[in-house]
Amino acid sequence: MVNMNNDENEVDVEITNEETTEIDEPELIDIEEKSSDKLKRMREKLAHCEEEKKKILDDSQRAKADFLNARKRLENERELDKVRYRKKHVLELLPLCDSFQMAMSNTEAWEKADESWRKGVEGIHTQLLRILESYEVSAVDPTGQKFNPHQHEAIGTEVVEDEAKVDTVISVVQRGYIMKDGQTEETIRPARVTTGIIKE
Repeated sequence: MVNMNNDENEVDVEITNEETTEIDEPELIDIEEKSSDKLKRMREKLAHCEEEKKKILDDSQRAKADFLNARKRLENERELDKVRYRKKHVLELLPLCDSFQMAMSNTEAWEKADESWRKGVEGIHTQLLRILESYEVSAVDPTGQKFNPHQHEAIGTEVVEDEAKVDTVISVVQRGYIMKDGQTEETIRPARVTTGIIKE
């Protein structure tokens, strides 16, 4: 509604509520559309962030699993290295055991030697056996046992009359040695033996 005053320059404009509503509605629609677009973008961004978070968590868990597996492998390798080192050290000592065995098995020569010298040699031999024992290593004498290629090395044969002695260990030329590792046993040097055969 417009009022005109006498003064030509003055015009009063009155706007009714109805007209105000008509003017404001397009602005509201624009605001709603802008808000809706903004909300949509925020939801998309949130979804993207959730996806990134999931990927980072997966990568983190994978990295943690890889680290734990690597540490376990390293610990296993260390244990295997200890066993290998122990085995290598024992194998270096075995020729000494053979020398003692050879010297002491010749009874006639052994008994002719001076008693105090013999006692000294026996003492050194005992020390050597204690070292082997600390490594859980023991000598094997398979005399009378069935020949086993995993534990024995046949270097000759001996004629036997009893068929039950065929393919059995008749004599031990060089002792074998086994080493325990927890519940398992490993032949670290096979016994060198002769086996029985029947003469044809």
